[in-house]
Amino acid sequence: MPRGVTAMSYHIDDQSLGLKWLEERLRNTDLIPSQKPLLDGVSKKMHALAEAGVQSLGDLRTALKTEKSLTSLSRRSAVEADYLQSLRRAVNGFFPKPRAFKDMDWLDEKTVASLDKLGLKNTQQLFEAASSGEAGLDKETDFDRNQLKNFMSISDLCRIQWVSPNFARVLAAAGFKTADAVAHADPETLFHAIARANEGARFYKGKVGLRDVQRLVAAAAYVP
Repeated sequence: MPRGVTAMSYHIDDQSLGLKWLEERLRNTDLIPSQKPLLDGVSKKMHALAEAGVQSLGDLRTALKTEKSLTSLSRRSAVEADYLQSLRRAVNGFFPKPRAFKDMDWLDEKTVASLDKLGLKNTQQLFEAASSGEAGLDKETDFDRNQLKNFMSISDLCRIQWVSPNFARVLAAAGFKTADAVAHADPETLFHAIARANEGARFYKGKVGLRDVQRLVAAAAYVP
């Protein structure tokens, strides 16, 4: 990494965000039906978790990581275990898992091997390497700058909740090549752009609804 250059974070910083942030995100999100009960008494529950020693989102993730630790937190806070399990699923969704290049069936073996040789096995590794000095990568590989920009775009877009590598390709083809571009998109404009990009089921079968796109834009706004 070049001196003085810091890689951008792939995920939000769970240590700097507190339960108030979590409550506001839950309130401001168009939750899927199975997560709507999370809003029931949410302020009271967040206060109870704080009283039980949970101060940051990172603390909460640690406390919810295993069934044993979740049960312990439920006992200490008097917040129902079922609620905490649902909260865990919601919070985990805020941290999309890095996507392995070997699982992207449109990349040939040579491309995957070239990335792997540089220690770039997934979207997080490439995003952080490229954000700390993309120009250095094109000197170390056989990829041209356009290929690197495409890899970077896919890796960036995969930071958005619910975005798979294949759907990232659709977003890029629609002209929205970064998480920031999606975050600032007009949902209806993006909705129609996605439909045009996927005309003839170019990337996937089926349709994405406007409400799904609205959720996507809202989720992108939280990407660092």
